[in-house]
Amino acid sequence: MNWTGSREYNIIITETSCFITLEKIGAFEILHQVFKNIVTTPEIQQKFGSELPNWIEIRSVRDTALQEVFKENVDAGEASAIALAMETSNAILIVDDLKGRKLASRMALNFMGTLGLLVKAKEYGVILNVRPYIEKIQATDFRISPALVDLVLERTGEK
Repeated sequence: MNWTGSREYNIIITETSCFITLEKIGAFEILHQVFKNIVTTPEIQQKFGSELPNWIEIRSVRDTALQEVFKENVDAGEASAIALAMETSNAILIVDDLKGRKLASRMALNFMGTLGLLVKAKEYGVILNVRPYIEKIQATDFRISPALVDLVLERTGEK
């Protein structure tokens, strides 16, 4: 698991699953409490289907040809987020889907998943414990491997 990510990153680019998961568990504000400059793409905004908070900037990808190439491996939202991360300096990408994470890794991007965001939230004192949020996530249709849960709980001292 890639645990990179800190408040020193200028821009946080996130794809749809992070938004959906945080909304389902009533924890959307954690994203803003941990990171201040959050950006997403019009494709992700549309896929999310609800209005995003005004603290999330919507930014289009400039290199649409690269975005199209990425769509051969991942869905349109992830392709747009990864392409935007490629053209944004000092950014970290929040991506949960395995195909998206593999592509982000091949592109040498800094990334984390929604659980990584929760780990950072605990490290920064935004939340006291990660476990209650994991339990809420597990009650949704978001799939998390038991090994990943164990790793996160071990990392946060909650195992």
